[in-house]
Amino acid sequence: MSTAKQQFQPSPLDVLIIGAGLSGIGAARALTDQCPDKRYQILERRAAIGGTWDLFKYPGIRSDSDMYTLSYSYKPWTHRKAIADGPDIKRYIEEIAEESGIDNHIRFQRKVLSANWSSAEALWTVTAIATDHEGQEHEEVLQARMLSVCAGYYSYDEGYHPDFPNEADFKGQIVHPQFWPEDLDYSGKRVVVIGSGATAVTLVPALAKTAEHVTMLQRSPSYVVSRPLEDGFAQNVQKWLPMPTAHRLTRWKNVLLGSFFFRIARNKPEMFKERLLHMVRAQVGPELDMKHFTPSYKPWDQRLCAVPDGDLFHDIRAGRASIVTDTIDSFTADGIRLTSGEELSADIIITATGLKLNALGDVKVSVDDEPVAFGEHMAYKGMMLSDIPNLILTFGYTNASWTLKAELTSNYTCRLLQYMDRNGYRVAVPRRDAQVQDAPFLNFTSGYVQRGKAMLPKQGDRKPWQVHQNYLQDTLAIQYGRVNDGVMQFQ
Repeated sequence: MSTAKQQFQPSPLDVLIIGAGLSGIGAARALTDQCPDKRYQILERRAAIGGTWDLFKYPGIRSDSDMYTLSYSYKPWTHRKAIADGPDIKRYIEEIAEESGIDNHIRFQRKVLSANWSSAEALWTVTAIATDHEGQEHEEVLQARMLSVCAGYYSYDEGYHPDFPNEADFKGQIVHPQFWPEDLDYSGKRVVVIGSGATAVTLVPALAKTAEHVTMLQRSPSYVVSRPLEDGFAQNVQKWLPMPTAHRLTRWKNVLLGSFFFRIARNKPEMFKERLLHMVRAQVGPELDMKHFTPSYKPWDQRLCAVPDGDLFHDIRAGRASIVTDTIDSFTADGIRLTSGEELSADIIITATGLKLNALGDVKVSVDDEPVAFGEHMAYKGMMLSDIPNLILTFGYTNASWTLKAELTSNYTCRLLQYMDRNGYRVAVPRRDAQVQDAPFLNFTSGYVQRGKAMLPKQGDRKPWQVHQNYLQDTLAIQYGRVNDGVMQFQ
């Protein structure tokens, strides 16, 4: 790698955005619309727009959130599918970038290594590795007044892969969904999918279309819910109302329903659990043992898995797929031996075992050359971090669409910039009161959260340090709350 450094902006940017996925393109669109005088650029480590929806290529890849809330309020979702495929979502993101001219502000194949805040200059200095068309790498250095991190919450370089005993003995192919081989031929093959989360319940029906048989092997069950592939309400209102109005109505309908059901799940978990299990029984029939769909935890302690039009259940009933709840004793030459002694034969094993959490895209952040440990800081409104100036962090909801919080965050960024301009401020930093008590950033028991919770920031026991999983509360606090609230300090 060349050691030559290049600075391609003539003067410091107003905002530097890290990531050109759903969040990063949304942040850029907000700046384009609300702060047209601001100079910004996006650094994207991949060669294309899309983030998650460009990375994941496994069969059936789709959102488990409805597209009327996963889409942005200003760009209606016009497809019939409410639960959309990955390529359609990627195209939606690309359209936002093309329509707004955002694609002219993206620097692709830039992996951000570090970001240092200088209090003396009131600037971020960001170092990235750029890869040119010939595969040669060189270092680039940029400066910006504000840093907007839209890099997601998991590692693009590696997924979570447990150590399975005797894994090397297996004669077939082992695949992690995050790195799906384009030439993988599973037609007529026996496939075992290890996992019980959103990826597993998506993969099984997609593979079952051509595989000989697909087995979903889970250590413990998840809550699985059938959701309509198309939203009947949306299709009806679109016949009578302009698309933007129909989109807003459908979006708010889904936000309110989601919030309503989440509140019931939290307040009356046993009743909600019985309702979920009753729905599954109706889908799979009396022959299947319900232990495969009865988790030990309460609803929404982990995210619910949505299956459009019950596709997973249909394949199980038809015998194209099966579900096994057991733990792995070891891999064998021909498959997997379970703790119970049963052996699952397989030609292909897919390890849908989860994500590896990371903090701010693995960017090494420092303030005045002092390294920042994110686990030692507290999240301000779930968007900024205590004692770190001019840094915006986009982190979506765990119980609703990511985009709902991402859009609020990008709008707040613009409000903050406008307020600072009006008052001649260059620095905005939330300062934590010593009386605020720590709490986990996410109240979630999912494996990837528990494995990576030490690297996540904390939340507090009072406003504005609490991380609400509630779009209505956040709308009031973020969209309409005072920018200068006494906690945010300006210089």
